[in-house]
This record gives sequence, C-alpha cells and structure tokens, in this order.
Amino acid sequence: MINLMGVRAVQARIAQLQQQFGMPGPVPGMDFQQKLDKEIQRAKTGGTAAAAAGAAAETAKLKDAVVHSSNDAGSTANPFPSYSVNSSLPVADQNLSTLIDAAARKYNVDPKLVSAVAEVESGGNQDATSSAGAVGVMQLMPDTAAALGVNPYDKKSNIEGGAKYLRQMLDAFDGDVRRAVAAYNAGPQAVRDYGGVPPYQETQNYVSKVLDIYR
Repeated sequence: MINLMGVRAVQARIAQLQQQFGMPGPVPGMDFQQKLDKEIQRAKTGGTAAAAAGAAAETAKLKDAVVHSSNDAGSTANPFPSYSVNSSLPVADQNLSTLIDAAARKYNVDPKLVSAVAEVESGGNQDATSSAGAVGVMQLMPDTAAALGVNPYDKKSNIEGGAKYLRQMLDAFDGDVRRAVAAYNAGPQAVRDYGGVPPYQETQNYVSKVLDIYR
C-alpha cells in the first residue's frame, strides 16, 4: 500500500509557495498527480513494487522542486544568498555556517563577508585565542565584545558580535568593504587617519586575504 500522506503534504506546500510568491504558471513537479495516478493504477494491476519505487522517485523530485522554489522565491526578499564558509569543516562544527548566516542576516551583512573574516581570523575555530587576547571565531577582544554586548566565549554570541561590528564598520565607511575590513583589523581611527587601509603590513595582508575569499 503506497502511503500518500507525505506526497499530499508536499503538494500542498508547493501550492502554498505558488500563491505566496505569485509564481506564474505551474510549479515544477505539479504534473506529479498524473504520474502518481498512473503508478497507483499499475500497483492495482500487480506492479506494486515497481509502482512504489516510481512513486518514491517522483516524490523525491517533487520535494526537490519545493526546496528550489522556496529558495528562489526567498532570494527576492533578501539580497544575500546563503553561504558555506568551509566545506571541509569537521562534522562537529557543521553548524558554523548556519550560525554565520543567521548572524549576518540579523545585522544585514553579506554572509560571505562574515565567513571570509571568520576564515582569516580563526579558520572558524571558536577555541582560537591570539597572543593579544582576541577570542573565538571572530577573534573579538574582550573589551570590544563588552561594548558590543556579546559573550566572546560563546560561539553563537561571538559570531553575532563579529557580524555586528562589521555592520558598524560598514556604516562608518559608507559601505566601503575594503575600509570596513581594514577597520575590523586595525581599528576605525587608523583607517580615518590614513584615509584608507593603513600602511601596516599585517593589516594590508589581512585585507588582501579577506577580500580574496570574499570575491
């Protein structure tokens, strides 16, 4: 017996997405009903195993259509796509990209930029601590973290603090990503004093690495 509950739920979700986002024409996969009816008929005539396999395959395709339709529709409301900072991250840290994406969207920063900074700052490692005392994924100094109202020793809070600080730097320098990244490393006053990226080798290398990943 083919269980149609999951299939009906997916069909209902597609219809909901179509109505919500005003999608013209049929959503991919909506011819599923005809195919499903055909498979059910085959099952009734003795091809149960083959029909079940066919229905399962079509269900998988339909679910994939729902995911793609949802992502495509959502992109019009948010200018930044989801971004995975590092596909080679260990299984224990696979939630890093999710945390970065959420924090970036909270402060309206491109997740890819937050990810690039995290990659250069710590390689995405919350346990990283610099000789100067910077902590966590985004390498926040304790006093900076306090001013941002975050706990640098908690990964989620650390990432939110970094995204918030990047937002502040972008606002301070009129959305100029290069100067904002330089300010993240050397401080906003140094960027103002030099009218751009300070002539510090460390900062210049830092900016180059971040922008290379970001681009």
